[in-house]
Amino acid sequence: MSDQTLEYFLCRGDIRMRDAAEVRWSHAANSASRLTDALSGPTHMIEADIIIRGGDPKEPIMAHPPDTDSDITLREWLEGVKAYNKGIKLDFKSLEAVSPSVALLDEVLAEPSRPVWINADILCGPGGQARPLEPQAFLSAVTALPTHTVLSLGWTTGWTAGTDNAGYSWDMVHAMEDTCRDLKHPVTFPVRAALLAQSFSQLSWLLQQSDRYTLTVWTGQKDEFTLQDLLPYRKEFDISRIYYDLPDSQRKELSMTL
Repeated sequence: MSDQTLEYFLCRGDIRMRDAAEVRWSHAANSASRLTDALSGPTHMIEADIIIRGGDPKEPIMAHPPDTDSDITLREWLEGVKAYNKGIKLDFKSLEAVSPSVALLDEVLAEPSRPVWINADILCGPGGQARPLEPQAFLSAVTALPTHTVLSLGWTTGWTAGTDNAGYSWDMVHAMEDTCRDLKHPVTFPVRAALLAQSFSQLSWLLQQSDRYTLTVWTGQKDEFTLQDLLPYRKEFDISRIYYDLPDSQRKELSMTL
């Protein structure tokens, strides 16, 4: 199945055209107040992180390591989202949180049209120091999700100012394609904006391997890149296949480049 995210927002009149640059993002909605702000705001997709609570009861909560607790559980978070026409992106930091979270999704938010993205870093990427989640264990836990669910499958990455940062290598994109080739879900690959200029050939090849594939461009807070680094992707590919999870000013500037 191909990605239906844009169709959902188009049918609601939330975006004007099948341009993934029009989709706006909220980040780290990991508390009750941050979720309330995101639900009442203008963004289309709400991103939050999931871990298992460090104390009792052991259940999925919305938090990003090194935090181990939160004022909102995944169940409460999903119940809060239900009344709004927002898409969600759930970012997993540990394998132990995946199976109980998938069960809650099926129980609380089993809707056929709402965009639901499931994110994890499953392979080592350029400059990555963190340990990725084990790919087959993660995929085994999420492939029972409805086929409209978007699997957001990334690489661990790093970026250092003032150095020559390597991009996504051929080995990295080939390994990702080997992992995703037989999946039935749409797949988006989160890619770091500051590494795109040196990765065009590799990521172009990856996108061409399946109509189910898209890219989601993101940035670290201190990363440095120019819009010129992103323009080849904007101009060479169908604009419905590259999302820009960037600060609004940069996203808007990119959306006006065609």
